[in-house]
Amino acid sequence: MTLHYQQFGAGADVIIIHGLFGSLENLNVISKALSNHYKVTAIDLRNHGQSPHNEQMSYAAMAGDIFALMDELDIKHAHFIGHSMGGKVAMQCALSVAEKVDKLIVLDIAPVTYQIRRHDNVFDGLFAVAEQQITDRKQADEILAQSINEAGVRQFLLKSLIKGENGYQWKFNHTVLKQEYANILSAPTGVAFDKPTLFLKGSESDYIDASQRPTFLSLFPKCQAKIIHGTGHWLHAEKPTAVNNAITAFLLG
Repeated sequence: MTLHYQQFGAGADVIIIHGLFGSLENLNVISKALSNHYKVTAIDLRNHGQSPHNEQMSYAAMAGDIFALMDELDIKHAHFIGHSMGGKVAMQCALSVAEKVDKLIVLDIAPVTYQIRRHDNVFDGLFAVAEQQITDRKQADEILAQSINEAGVRQFLLKSLIKGENGYQWKFNHTVLKQEYANILSAPTGVAFDKPTLFLKGSESDYIDASQRPTFLSLFPKCQAKIIHGTGHWLHAEKPTAVNNAITAFLLG
């Protein structure tokens, strides 16, 4: 599978991976900041953005997609940055083929299997929109609002609503994402990654907590953590300067 990607800048390679329901544009605030000193490759994961659709969403499969793209682009190794589900993909790459990953940066996700289904209401809204003949984004937002209270979440999702020949449709493959949701919740697996790793946590987010510390240290023994204060799960959107400063300091350290 050939993933859709965009490249920015020149220098040492950095690969940036977005989260669930997203696309590479979601992390442009990081990509463009790093492009002053690095060659950044931002990718759309399978079933997202402009990348192909597929029936599988395992972390092994998604890591394989990225390794295939690296081969295509002749990238021998790179720093990896991933947010949320993209952070798990980045971790899977590191745990699978460590020599392809230099430093690893993960935004607000832990290397664990999550038990709480956080997105059932999102799927309800996505399917409700898909099942109707949408004439404009305002109508889509009104339908989403019946399931999703947070206006910010709705606006994020609507970035992936596009108008095609058959009307409005989701760019991401919402059907497969729902079918494969258990895989998306699962933990990355493999051999411990014994290289520098940074976990960035939003202070108001509950995706990372102290109970997960033994898992962090067993899989990433050289990891460090930094809290971005005043932010939730979307820390890079809420405090982009603080996040970019933390990333840059870690890569240069």
